[in-house]
Amino acid sequence: MVKRTMPHLDPAEKQIVFKIVYFGPGMSGKTTNLLFIHRTLTDRYKGDMLVLDTEKERTLFFDFFPVSLGTVQGYSLKFHLYTIPGQIYYEASRRIILEGADGIVFVADSRVECLEDNIQMYRLMNENLVSHGIDPDGFPVVLQYNKRDCNPRLRLGILEKELGIEGIPVTESIATEGRGVMRTLQLISKEIINRFRIL
Repeated sequence: MVKRTMPHLDPAEKQIVFKIVYFGPGMSGKTTNLLFIHRTLTDRYKGDMLVLDTEKERTLFFDFFPVSLGTVQGYSLKFHLYTIPGQIYYEASRRIILEGADGIVFVADSRVECLEDNIQMYRLMNENLVSHGIDPDGFPVVLQYNKRDCNPRLRLGILEKELGIEGIPVTESIATEGRGVMRTLQLISKEIINRFRIL
């Protein structure tokens, strides 16, 4: 039985809380994305950045209230943003963080030598979703080709072709400069809300 994820409803605060997870191989730019977003957002619309730092891995988390997305049926919208540790041996941590996610930003490393790492991690992401009873088809995912300033770099479309995925929103970014970062966040937020409205 495939289940559909549902956001957390807080009737007392009149809030709908969505969870976005930044997923991808190690050093692809997941943390850089979140740090830029947190730095860019106005203080009144964001919470503190929490860093769960162990000796070998790091997970970031914060929440924010988007200004432009308004309300849904009288409820204000709130997003929790997480990163996952990208190194391949942190499978247990990734599965735990991914639980309850409403959408994913897959941060791909555009360096040519990282093609196989990207493919392997994307497949692991789908396996993690299935392990939580979620069908990856139709689940909100935005594919972000990060590090577009590197040369040589992966051509756009190669990951979709190798993975056999179609119709997925794709963005380009240079997270170290903030280019494409907020656009990616906007896209995944809208994908999640649109899916929520038709459930």
